[in-house]
Amino acid sequence: MRLATELRRLREAAGLTSRQAAALLGVSPAQITHIESALAGVSEKRLRRLAAHYACTDEEFVDALVAMATDRTRGWWEEYRGLLPTPFLDLSELDHHAAFQQNVSILHVPGLLQTEDYARAVFSSRIPQLTSEELELRVRHRLTRQSKAAFPHEVVIHESALRIRVGDRAAMRTQLGHLLEMSEADRVTLRVIPFDLDGFARASSTMTYIGGAVPRLDTVVRDAPHGALLIDSEAQLDAYRTRFRKVEEVSLAPSRSCDFIHKLAKEL
Repeated sequence: MRLATELRRLREAAGLTSRQAAALLGVSPAQITHIESALAGVSEKRLRRLAAHYACTDEEFVDALVAMATDRTRGWWEEYRGLLPTPFLDLSELDHHAAFQQNVSILHVPGLLQTEDYARAVFSSRIPQLTSEELELRVRHRLTRQSKAAFPHEVVIHESALRIRVGDRAAMRTQLGHLLEMSEADRVTLRVIPFDLDGFARASSTMTYIGGAVPRLDTVVRDAPHGALLIDSEAQLDAYRTRFRKVEEVSLAPSRSCDFIHKLAKEL
């Protein structure tokens, strides 16, 4: 879908109709429509020809599109197809291609840093209630996502997410301990925004920023009432990059954040 979107954007930026693009490529207009609707794939040769016709000179970007078009990897998430909602699979695939991730979390600990008990408690609170099979599928999927994550991960968590008791007291204490343990990993940078810190208005909502092979292929994931909302327009991506930088600026440094979490854990 993202490849299709980017090819359509390139064509529109070049001021060409799908019929004109088809004529340049020597194919039917229907084929261009199918490619731009993600109903058909595109070969490396045709993709590079399209990029040339669209006067796209960003070689790194074109190479990244080619990699997307020719990737035949069957991801681990495919075993969940038909068992979990599509957004779960989309997020797993984004993880797979991520150069980095940045999270701002307000009400819950980010999924990649949740313990099994915490994740189970989060999914158990879902309305309508999940069956035991659906619940365990979601928990297993989340734990597998965690085991596959190898990218740099910057996380900013608001104090509210650390204080809201998801599960019982023991589960929450274990979760805070897990955050402290994960913060020691080289790939994880953890920051906290306390209630009494100025500038919180900039972090008024949860977001996940996922870095692509090149900045133009970054994606922001936002929670929506009926599933995840994927944002990928350049203007919006730039706004979210700025938002994350500003959130970082008002958060505690990693060492102070760990001290803060340790203090909360002792209170439990």
